[in-house]
Amino acid sequence: MFKTLVNAFKVPEIRKKIYMTLLMIVIYRVGCHIPIPGVNAAYIAQAMGSFDALGFLNLLSGGSFKDFTIFAMGISPYITGSIIIQLLQVAIPALEKMSKEEDGRKKLQQATRWTGVALSLIQSVGIVLSLGPSAVYNPNFFSYATIGIVATAGTCFLMWLGERITEIGIGNGISLLIFASIASQIPQAIEKYGPYFGAGKLYPLWTIPVILVLMLAIIVMVVFVNEGVRKVPVQYAKRVVGRKLYGGQSTHIPLKPNANGVMPLIFALTIMQFPLMIIQIVDKNYQQGNIQGFTAFYMNYLQQGTVAYYIIYALLILGFAYFYTTITFNPIEMSKNLQQNGGFLPGIRPGKPTSDYLARISSRLTFFGAAFLMILAIIPNLLLGIFNFKSPFGPTSVLIIVSVALETMDQLSSQMLLRHYKGFLS
Repeated sequence: MFKTLVNAFKVPEIRKKIYMTLLMIVIYRVGCHIPIPGVNAAYIAQAMGSFDALGFLNLLSGGSFKDFTIFAMGISPYITGSIIIQLLQVAIPALEKMSKEEDGRKKLQQATRWTGVALSLIQSVGIVLSLGPSAVYNPNFFSYATIGIVATAGTCFLMWLGERITEIGIGNGISLLIFASIASQIPQAIEKYGPYFGAGKLYPLWTIPVILVLMLAIIVMVVFVNEGVRKVPVQYAKRVVGRKLYGGQSTHIPLKPNANGVMPLIFALTIMQFPLMIIQIVDKNYQQGNIQGFTAFYMNYLQQGTVAYYIIYALLILGFAYFYTTITFNPIEMSKNLQQNGGFLPGIRPGKPTSDYLARISSRLTFFGAAFLMILAIIPNLLLGIFNFKSPFGPTSVLIIVSVALETMDQLSSQMLLRHYKGFLS
């Protein structure tokens, strides 16, 4: 990895992309410290301790929500909007048809942006209103309008920033913004929970090596699975074109066991946090300590730590994993392309048998990847629950950081390889 970075800085084009990426991340972090006028940030930071869901939102926004800066909503409204649009593609055939066309994909991308803008406006104003008049210095229409417009503009800027990183930088822009948000909370997590470790304190000293070993095991597992490849052999038949003989070579189709990355996990986690956020913000009885009705049922049977919570969480990860696979991998199209180019899988007939074979392999790999994400998302949380260790920065955050880092390094290596071939051909 370090050798790849050193070699990348020797190439002017790639060095420029790296600098542009770092510059945009710095701009993002600077914006995380510019407060929205008229907001009582101290009151919101105090209230955030009573709402677990707001702590998750604060993590994804890189601590911006706690200070309620211009990036308080972070990139999460765009992620939620992406979930909505992609689910609608499955439910509405017309949208699914649009997703297969170049112009249609651009329209769906625009719809995702507008959905993210609408959600950012609703969330920013709704959260501040639900926290009461103490959250704003001068609670009136213009104050709330200012908060909604500035917070929404911040989300719009982050969407633009993420797209620019993807276009002219290194890696996936949205993923890198999430990476920067979570990584920025590591020092604060150490500062917050450090004093609780020691003799006679909340956490004994022996829990520190246990947590470190757990995090190291997560990193090793993520690297092992992400770097794994299932190679499907492909043979190209020889053919005569004019007086020349073409084909006859052997190659393979690389299929990753966790090709979807952390997106199923992020989507599932966002949906699992959504009901609790609504309850904690909307239910006035809950805010007063009087839990009853549906809130009591949710807190007893569906909140984090319950069996039903982890079952639903696991099913959502599994569902989103298969959902993303159906979008990104089309075995029928791949079978047609192989057949048109004279390729075939050894021992498999071309056409439908080939597509069925590829679909079967893809389904097994998807299940393995989803099971891997479920284990990393649930088992470490259960182990940390034994120590009563609660922090927004947990195993899921480690998984996201490592996966994004590996994805970015893979793209950097690909660009290095592409540049090498370009130089050779020229």
